[in-house]
Amino acid sequence: MLVELSAWVNGTPISQVLRRITWLIPTLQVFHILATGIVLSSIVMIDLRIWGASRSGTALARSHRFLPWIWVALAVATLTGIGMMFGAPRSWRDTAFAAKLYMMAAATAATIALPFLVRWNGDGKDGNAVARFVGIAALVLWLGATLAGRGRWFVGWLGV
Repeated sequence: MLVELSAWVNGTPISQVLRRITWLIPTLQVFHILATGIVLSSIVMIDLRIWGASRSGTALARSHRFLPWIWVALAVATLTGIGMMFGAPRSWRDTAFAAKLYMMAAATAATIALPFLVRWNGDGKDGNAVARFVGIAALVLWLGATLAGRGRWFVGWLGV
């Protein structure tokens, strides 16, 4: 199914235009990587407070501070990712890419749940066990999605 979808997208006018503008895909990649970095670093900052490794402010205040960055970065990463998918539809057949999409979906769900779990804690001073677990899950899933995005590079590097 993905092979047929990839072939169809490859023939669409938008895909052809994206491939003709030689600087566009590398530019999208730069913004995609920067947005992913913002998401990862924001999750780390929230997690550090939930885990008790940072004592400045409450977990709720930390969550409020970094959530706008996460949402904007997620929007940028999504839009640039869609652009790259249309510019290089062959990646849809890559199993590492499919793994990346699944991990991103789970990571986004965990990221959305995290502020609710922090707020559910009441005073927001320290994260509860569920918030800590979801914080770890969000971080691990975002790291996994980031590494899966480089899946073909890792496979070549490992000699597989």
